[in-house]
This record gives sequence, structure tokens and C-alpha cells, in this order.
Amino acid sequence: MFTLDQVVPWGRSFDEYGAMFALTADDLARRILGCGDGPASFNAEASRRGTTVISCDPIYRFSREAIGSRIAATYDQVIEQIRENHSDFVWEAIPTPEELGRRRLEAMGAFLDDYPAGVAQGRYVEATLPFLPFADASFELALCSHLLFLYSLQLDAAFHRASLLELVRVAQEVRVFPLLTLGGELSPHLEESGAALRAEGCTVAIEPVPYEFQRGGNAMLRIRRPAS
Repeated sequence: MFTLDQVVPWGRSFDEYGAMFALTADDLARRILGCGDGPASFNAEASRRGTTVISCDPIYRFSREAIGSRIAATYDQVIEQIRENHSDFVWEAIPTPEELGRRRLEAMGAFLDDYPAGVAQGRYVEATLPFLPFADASFELALCSHLLFLYSLQLDAAFHRASLLELVRVAQEVRVFPLLTLGGELSPHLEESGAALRAEGCTVAIEPVPYEFQRGGNAMLRIRRPAS
């Protein structure tokens, strides 16, 4: 079973974000928060296209060089786990572990190239869930990729509940992908988190998306905060 002891830097591209979160042109015209973006190239690529994006992650306390070193130190571990659990993934859009590695390094390289300028421009903000340094309703849309639910073993139910409520505090709409754990099972925190959000008046829905790499991981959680 695929497993990791802790969250590792593993970045995805603008096109993958578009598919994972079913992003439309209207979505990309909104003010977006990418929470837990790590070394994804979404911010770099979206900003070049004119989208207003702020990414937040605890990894942004470190320098470009330190993040690059961390990527290099964990890359082989992740790729080896993927090879060992080959059948847990859908090898269609990405045909091989080697091609996956190439694409991930390309995306993370684009992030590293953009990172110094992005920090100076305030596009990369050091922050750690479940407490974000943003005012209420600062964003129209928040995206959380490959953190919540994926790391259900490492991050408990209370963390998930508090983190989702915090995301709803700072954004009008929240989308989370995937809903599976690293081991490929539906997160045990999903049902309780949904109940906590509904108790606060949020609208919560599980929706299919046009993306599947982790087998069965083709749905996102969409949360809308109650109207003021």
C-alpha cells in the first residue's frame, strides 16, 4: 500500500489543477487561494495568464535552494512507492512512472523559477492550517490539492474539521481534491467533516471531475459558505 510518513513536496501543473478542480474560465477570473500548494506550478502559470492567485504553505518559510533540496531528497522515495504500487494508478494520460517523474520535476522546476519573484510579490505566503493569516471572505475560491483527506492517517479528524471551517471562513467557495487516502480508500474523515460544515450552514457536495490518476480518485468536495 502506498504510504508516506509525512507530507512531502510534490508539485502538479496548471493543467492538472484545471482538471482536478473542474476549473472554468469564470473560475480563473476569481480571486483564488491555493492552500497547501507546495511546489506546484499552478500559481506561476495562472499568474502569467492573468489570474489572481495567492498560494499558502508552511514550506514557504524556506528559501528556493532549501525547497529544491527537499524535493531532491524525497523524489526517489515517492517514485519508488509509485512503482511498487503500480496497479493503484491509472496509466493513461501519464503512461509510466518515468513520465510521471518528468512531469512532476517540470512543474516543480517552474515553481522554483517563479518562487523568488512570487515571494516578493506576495503570491507565496507562509501559513499552516488550520489557522490562515487572511481576513474573512478574502477569496472567492479556495483550492486544496493533495493534503486534506489524502493524509488522513497523519492528520486527524479534528484537524480536517478545523481546516475546512477555516477555509470556508476565508473563501466563498472551497474545493478539495482528492477524497481518497494515500492507500486509495475513501477518507474516514470525509463524512464527519461534511456534517460539521453542514452544521455551520454550508452547502457540501461531492462532484466528479475529469481527472483520475490515483485509481478511483476522480471526485472533489465542493463547499459553499452560507450567504451573509
